[in-house]
Amino acid sequence: MATLGAMSGPVTPIRVLLVDDDPLVRSALALMLGGREEITVVGEAGDGEAGVNEAARLSPDVVLMDIRMPRLDGLEATRRIQALASPPRVIVLTTFDADDQVVAALAAGADGFLLKDTPPPDLLAAVRAVADGDPMLSPSVTRTLIDRIRDDDPAADSRTTRALERLDVLTEREAEVARAVGRGLSNAEIAAELFLSVPTVKAHVSKLFEKLGTTNRVQIAICVHDAGWV
Repeated sequence: MATLGAMSGPVTPIRVLLVDDDPLVRSALALMLGGREEITVVGEAGDGEAGVNEAARLSPDVVLMDIRMPRLDGLEATRRIQALASPPRVIVLTTFDADDQVVAALAAGADGFLLKDTPPPDLLAAVRAVADGDPMLSPSVTRTLIDRIRDDDPAADSRTTRALERLDVLTEREAEVARAVGRGLSNAEIAAELFLSVPTVKAHVSKLFEKLGTTNRVQIAICVHDAGWV
């Protein structure tokens, strides 16, 4: 993604859709994101069903999605958005970082989550990171979520076997990138560690999505952890 600066040329704004049933929350998010050259709020929706419709109509880059909403909750809305031809990145919004529904949302295809009281600089950084294909979950949060998913599954051995079978199709370099994703590293951190360019890392991550049948980095991390690679 282009960086700001005198020599960087015109910035293509990140198109953001806000989906929350509380008008005050939507207004606060729009206020925090508004006025930034690199971010444009292209629309708002007050429930999950409207959010899916607006995502299909507006083709945003990132959706900030509440979990608890009328008509259609954020979990099902996230699943339906992921089924779009060119799905945007989805960041779910929650009040509690230990909410079981957050885990379900990530499994449904969301790219991460934010607490609703996230400071504006962190909110902006998260939107930029997700739009650029980087994870917005810290390594510690990623490990916590993965541990919870594994602990809730009585068939952990079967998960390990399935994960190893899925990972067996990867090349040696793709496996290295997968392990790094499993550790919660960003594209830039992976590039530095493996002596690759950031675009090359992005290409490898895209190939991981394709080969593993995943839609986000958290799902890659779950597969890697299930296999015992991290």
